[in-house]
Amino acid sequence: MKFVEELVVEEFLPTVRSLLAAELREQGLTQREVADVLGISQSAVSKYAHGEVRTNDRIAGDDRVRALVENLGEGLAAGDVTPVQALVELEVLVRDLEAGGDLLAQLHEEAVPELAAYDSSFRVHDPESTLRSSERVLSSVRRGLRILENASGFAGLIPAVGSNLVACVPDAADVDDVAGVPGRIVDVKGKATVPADPEFGVSEHVATVLLAARRHGSDATAAANVRYDPKLLAELRDRGHLLAEFDESGDVDSSVGEAIEAEPDATVLYQTGGEGIEPITYILGPDPEAVADTIRSLL
Repeated sequence: MKFVEELVVEEFLPTVRSLLAAELREQGLTQREVADVLGISQSAVSKYAHGEVRTNDRIAGDDRVRALVENLGEGLAAGDVTPVQALVELEVLVRDLEAGGDLLAQLHEEAVPELAAYDSSFRVHDPESTLRSSERVLSSVRRGLRILENASGFAGLIPAVGSNLVACVPDAADVDDVAGVPGRIVDVKGKATVPADPEFGVSEHVATVLLAARRHGSDATAAANVRYDPKLLAELRDRGHLLAEFDESGDVDSSVGEAIEAEPDATVLYQTGGEGIEPITYILGPDPEAVADTIRSLL
C-alpha cells in the first residue's frame, strides 16, 4: 500500500526543491540565502546543486512545474513572493497533479496498479482558498509598491495625509479584506518611504473609498490616493480615464456611491476638500500594478 502523499515526499518534493534551488542560484542568491528561503540546510542545497539528490524526470519536465518554479524563483529572489505564498502555490499544484488522470495520479497508479481500475480523484484542497487569495493580493501590492518606490518624482504626488496603495480579495466585505501599507506611504526628504510590508486591515480611508466604489458597481480591486491637482486631473482625462467628483464632507459610502452611479466606468475619483479636509485624488484599477503604472505615467 502506497499513499499518494508518499510520492509527494519521495518524488515531487526533492525534484521541485532541486529545480527551485537552481532557479534561486541563477537569480543571484547565495547558497546560504537559498537555504534560508527553502528552509533547508546549506549542505542540502549543495547536494541539490551537485545532483546528489535523486529527482523525477517526468515531474521535472512537466511544463506546469517548470513554469511555477520559474515564477516562484523570480518572486522569492525579488521579495515579491513570500515563502508562505510559494508554499501555497506549490500545494495547489500538488493537488492539481493529484487529480484523477494527472501526473501524480498516473505515478500513483503505476506504483499501485490496482488503482487504475477506479475513476477517483485525489483533490483534497481548494485551489481558490482564502489563504491563496490573500497571499496573491499581498504579493500584488508588493509589486505595485516596488513600482512606486522606483518611480522618480512620486514623492511629489504624496498628499499631506500620506498615500496608500491598497487591494482587496475578490469577495471583500470590509476593511479587513483590504491590504495596504501600515502607516501609509510618506514623503521623507523628497523620497517616498514605505514604512512596512503590506497587511490586511491597516488602511481605513483608501480602503473605504475602494469598497464604496465596488459596492456601487465599480470593478476595481485596487486603489491609491495622491494629491489633488487640476492639472493632474486634466492629464488623466487626456489619457482616457473617466473622472467623477464626490463630496467627502458627508458619508463617504453614499458620496462615492453617487459618483460611481453617475459614472459607472470611472477610474479616477476626487474631492476638492473643505474645512479641515485636504483635497485628494483616488486612482482605481484592476490591480495594484496597474494603479502604480497610472501614477508613474503622471511623473
